[in-house]
Amino acid sequence: MGKLWQKGYTLDALMEEFTVGNDYLIDLDLIGADCLASIAHGRTLQKAAILSEEELDVLEEGLREILTMNDAKEFSISLSDEDCHTAIEAYLTKKVGDVGKKIHTGRSRNDQVQTALRLWMREFVLQFSFETTQLASAILGFAKEHEFIPMPGRTHMQLAMPSSIGLWASAFAEELLDEVRVLMNVLDVLDQSPLGSAASYGTPLALDRSFSTSQMGFARVQNNVLYANNSRGKFEAILLDACDYIGLSLSKMAQDLILFSLPEIGYFSLPKELCTGSSIMPQKRNPDGLELTRSRSAVISSCSQRVKAIIRSLPSGYNRDFQDTKEPLFTGCKTALLSVRVMHLMVQSLQVNPEALRLGCVSELYATDEVLKRLSVGGSFRDVYKEVGMDLDSVASYDPDETIRNRTSEGTTGNLGLDSTIQRAQELELACESKISVLMKVYSNLAGREIRLVRW
Repeated sequence: MGKLWQKGYTLDALMEEFTVGNDYLIDLDLIGADCLASIAHGRTLQKAAILSEEELDVLEEGLREILTMNDAKEFSISLSDEDCHTAIEAYLTKKVGDVGKKIHTGRSRNDQVQTALRLWMREFVLQFSFETTQLASAILGFAKEHEFIPMPGRTHMQLAMPSSIGLWASAFAEELLDEVRVLMNVLDVLDQSPLGSAASYGTPLALDRSFSTSQMGFARVQNNVLYANNSRGKFEAILLDACDYIGLSLSKMAQDLILFSLPEIGYFSLPKELCTGSSIMPQKRNPDGLELTRSRSAVISSCSQRVKAIIRSLPSGYNRDFQDTKEPLFTGCKTALLSVRVMHLMVQSLQVNPEALRLGCVSELYATDEVLKRLSVGGSFRDVYKEVGMDLDSVASYDPDETIRNRTSEGTTGNLGLDSTIQRAQELELACESKISVLMKVYSNLAGREIRLVRW
């Protein structure tokens, strides 16, 4: 079978290489999603009496066979196919004859690609949200275990005020949980079906878009067919931006761990199994996983910017430029998920050195406490502040353990509210699991079995 747009001539070889690029390799991630969407589309065609029941059965059998081959990594896509969509239709046509040529009726490759991407992105958001929440839960467990171990707090990287391991760790957990909520809001935007919008203007066929939407488990139809097209790239950028926020959080946490595990500081120790070595210096154990988590956050940011740069000046309607938004989407999403997994591994294995932490709580750290203590016997804050600042040697020694327990305002070291944050994380995990379970039922209805689209 030729290309989906074939009109009786052969495309120049250089133009084929340029226009296809590595799209046919990127599309290996979309095979499963395209098969599910094609089954839903086939059922919609049958409902409109464009396909017979027998033809639909034949097509579903062929598409399910491709799903099985894809699970075994036996379904291939060639440069001449251009993408998974042509490869799938070509396989169906070869297997079932002319019936295979009917599956594309009433859709453009544009809404076909968009629908497959939307299915994939929807599942990715849930998987990524679930694993990020698991990371937050692991951090909260770490915070709970070391809740009252004192730690020097820093601003401008200089000694600032008393802190604790519990405060430091749970700060990242709360941040990640808020970012998961952003992801779940993104899911609400993604959860609409573009199928039936064709190449931006719909078709004259009376296809039931609500029916295909329900078959794929989307919350609603993406109503305006031109907007459905114009949202391509925009929705990918929204998702990548949400991934970027999480990447930024992980980068900051990685930087802290790199700094605080320096031998000269020694608050934390990284197990050797998570460190690489030097090719010339035999003593080295390098925190490469943390350093790359830091740098990979920039990769995620760049993917978001790349998508937005591609779509920034496009006119309404389909443009081939959209093809180049797929690679940064998959790169950014995969990088974000892998970074979460690496940081989860780090947190599970991180060693705390209480002695070094307490030694770091020198008298200078309590300068503000000293100001507030002296104010209890009279005077103005500004005068006492100056008095202490001009004579830091007069700052009394404080018990670091007692100091952090005595801070009892909400969210401070003696009142972190960890139990409520842990409960919040558990509720988010359950919400993600519930939504994934619903997707699995949708997939089972289409594929006849449970499958996953996000498989790494």
